[in-house]
Amino acid sequence: MSVAISSEGLLELAKSRTPADRERLLLGVVELCDAGDGAGAAASPQIQALLNSIFLGLVAGAEREIRKRLADKLATATWAPPALINVLALDEIEIARPVIAASPLLKDSDLIRLLVEATIEHQIEVARRPNLSPAVIAAILRAAEPAVMTALAGNQTADVVPADLKRLVDAAREIAALRSPLSRHPKLTDELALQLYAWVGIALRQALAERFRLDPKAIETAVAQSVQEAYHGAADDRGAVVMARDGEREAMEERLIEKLHAAGQLRPGYLVRALQEGRLSLFVIALATLGRFETDHIQRVIDSERPELLGLACAAVGIDRSVFPSILELVRGLNGGFPGGGLDGARRAIGAFGPVSAHVAATAFRQAALSV
Repeated sequence: MSVAISSEGLLELAKSRTPADRERLLLGVVELCDAGDGAGAAASPQIQALLNSIFLGLVAGAEREIRKRLADKLATATWAPPALINVLALDEIEIARPVIAASPLLKDSDLIRLLVEATIEHQIEVARRPNLSPAVIAAILRAAEPAVMTALAGNQTADVVPADLKRLVDAAREIAALRSPLSRHPKLTDELALQLYAWVGIALRQALAERFRLDPKAIETAVAQSVQEAYHGAADDRGAVVMARDGEREAMEERLIEKLHAAGQLRPGYLVRALQEGRLSLFVIALATLGRFETDHIQRVIDSERPELLGLACAAVGIDRSVFPSILELVRGLNGGFPGGGLDGARRAIGAFGPVSAHVAATAFRQAALSV
């Protein structure tokens, strides 16, 4: 049944705070949106001013569901007031996501402002937006946020110029999460594929070799150089690189963390640095040391479907709530998508950063980790 509400009636409803009037207001705005989609009624300056007025009233104390339904409805509209679209794009991520992804009214300057002012989740959505321009790509690369760069690497419609793609490949040496999407990028060249080959795992190496038909001698040189740089190996008297075994490398990492901890230099920020460098095992050891947890418990948690337990461990060692989404994204990128749980799991994990002390979070982690 159509809800025929006049412009004056909508403005009156916008002043009301009762739930019933809010619902009627939403239905009235949606009706205007439907009219705009078909006959262009909402394109008139009068209707745009009305929408702005209504939305300003909604923002002042609106229910979340109302804002979300408006964002879904206006995400692809070409006639919506730009100011309204920008307000929606800065709302919480579940509301902003469809607008950032699809609104034709968001200009490069608007997207760059989101990269500067909004959360990591908003920035990731900007990087995923179809047909990103070089100006927005340049802003992403200047900020060099690993999770955002990884989203950009997976955006095959972005207008990435060769120099920007090289910067992403260069960054893949330290940011392991970049490697898989870059190996599939349609603009990857033979030269960049060879550079990337030296840093990826066996499966991606095979895919790159088949796609680009890389020269075996060039591959051997690239891999040898990568091994020497990654493990700080030394050449023996025959010129062969001596590479540390997995057990030796783990022992080296444990000694490194012990020294940093004894010197008072092991801080929560080191966890992010370890992940950005693609050193997941170092992250596990450092987190266990900072929280006085069992290393095996940390490993089991990141291999599970319960990212909220990783959230508890991070909360216990002083990681800020705003930083955790980046940590989760990096861990998943380095660990085959685990801890799982998708977006719902990520939301549960944020709940670990509630109004509780670090001691309570640590105790809760230890008890929960026993059941994983």
